[in-house]
Amino acid sequence: DARPGATPRKLTNNPGPDSGGLAWSPDSRLIAYLQGSAPKFTAYNMNRLAVVPAEGGPARVLTSKLDRGVSAPAFSPDGRKILFLVADDRSEYPAEVSLSNTEVERLIAPPGVVSSLSSRGGHTAVLAATDQMPPVLSAFENGALRPLTHQNDDLFKELKLGAVDDISFKSSEGVEVHGLLTKPPGFETGRKYPTLLRIHGGPNGQDGHAFSFEHQFLAAHGYLVVAINYRGSAGRGEKYGESIFGDWGHREVVDLLAGMDHVVKVGLADPDHLGIGGWSYGGILTDYTIASDNRFKAAISGAGSANQISMYGADQYVFQYDNEIGPPWRNPEAWVKISYPFFHADRIHTPTLFMGGDKDFNVPVIGGEQMYQALQTLGIPTELVIYPGEFHGFTRPSFIRDRYERYLAWYDKYVKAGTESSKATLSAGN
Repeated sequence: DARPGATPRKLTNNPGPDSGGLAWSPDSRLIAYLQGSAPKFTAYNMNRLAVVPAEGGPARVLTSKLDRGVSAPAFSPDGRKILFLVADDRSEYPAEVSLSNTEVERLIAPPGVVSSLSSRGGHTAVLAATDQMPPVLSAFENGALRPLTHQNDDLFKELKLGAVDDISFKSSEGVEVHGLLTKPPGFETGRKYPTLLRIHGGPNGQDGHAFSFEHQFLAAHGYLVVAINYRGSAGRGEKYGESIFGDWGHREVVDLLAGMDHVVKVGLADPDHLGIGGWSYGGILTDYTIASDNRFKAAISGAGSANQISMYGADQYVFQYDNEIGPPWRNPEAWVKISYPFFHADRIHTPTLFMGGDKDFNVPVIGGEQMYQALQTLGIPTELVIYPGEFHGFTRPSFIRDRYERYLAWYDKYVKAGTESSKATLSAGN
């Protein structure tokens, strides 16, 4: 009972993490919650929806057949079903499951990202985003979304946004990989565009059909923007997410390069004008990729690291390191293997901009400093920008703007060089 002096009572026995949001059934007999993956795979956690009797008893997983991560459970008013969100292959959508037969029903078909579900008294509110609109507070009624706020409507009527298409391809290892392609506004069929591979972090996140200012900003300046949900990403099932366990910088790079091969093969990307970049694990993968392949004319590694052994005890991932790789003194060869961008920096020929915040304890800025120094020593064009007072995610508007401006300047200098786009930019500036 929730009263002063009450003693907490353990309800679940899952060896992995259990988490919220928690939801009480209308009759207060059941609690819905999120059951996490086994402890070994905590870094690639995929939550399942489960219920447990409030008075104690065996828990029951309701989405074991779904093989997708879920969140935000809420009981229906009659207590017979649970509404929740599903992260599934470039989208996130509301679904419901019956407690009687555990059949899951998707409630919205179009691609998009629905988040922050809240339900009470038969009324449900969510944030709903699409490729062409940032999240909008919306009511979810009778299987449809009804926008409740319209603060961006007038602005977005004035903007010319690029279309976003799904792409899929096979990696060189025969695995089907999915991604997204943001086209420049006024895209011309048959024209080959300077192309940027922008890599999401996590790794267990995903690029989905939600508005991306970054991708639209770069597309508006004439770039084709590729986003790939490499192995390790969410939205494709537990095995897909766990497949990079203890082997960082291998399968992800295979998938990323296969994606670039694909957009070149279908005649969209100019193979002589390619760039790459990302933040967090996207920055880490940028380092891995440019140490594996020299096709890219420019790279931007944000909040990344390459000499992974130097991160041991300096960041917040010691449990993951010990679990997947083992302590450095027990398995030094594995640590050198996953640190190959640093120990084989002489393979890198790509001009690279390194960035980070000086207060970042998630991926400390020393990761970028080390790679910057390595490329300086090798005579590769490189820059290092450190933002004072910023953590892993930036909050100061002027720094956020500065970061985007530096993205564009670096890519324009090295990726667009010699293209019609660069000539047009120079002409406009004279």
